[in-house]
Amino acid sequence: MEIKEQLRELEEKVGLGLKEAYRKMAEFKKKNNSPLIVSRNGKEVSIPASEILPTTNAKNP
Repeated sequence: MEIKEQLRELEEKVGLGLKEAYRKMAEFKKKNNSPLIVSRNGKEVSIPASEILPTTNAKNP
């Protein structure tokens, strides 16, 4: 297996892991009615639990 192939597989696994982690975090926040705190343009923003999306908008390369 070539290094490029290994890196591509690793990148895919990491991406899937991050998406699953986000899904679990969103589920937890909604269950506990807890806001999601994020940074936008260097400022802290609170997203109410009811507005947290169940999936990300991230695109696979």
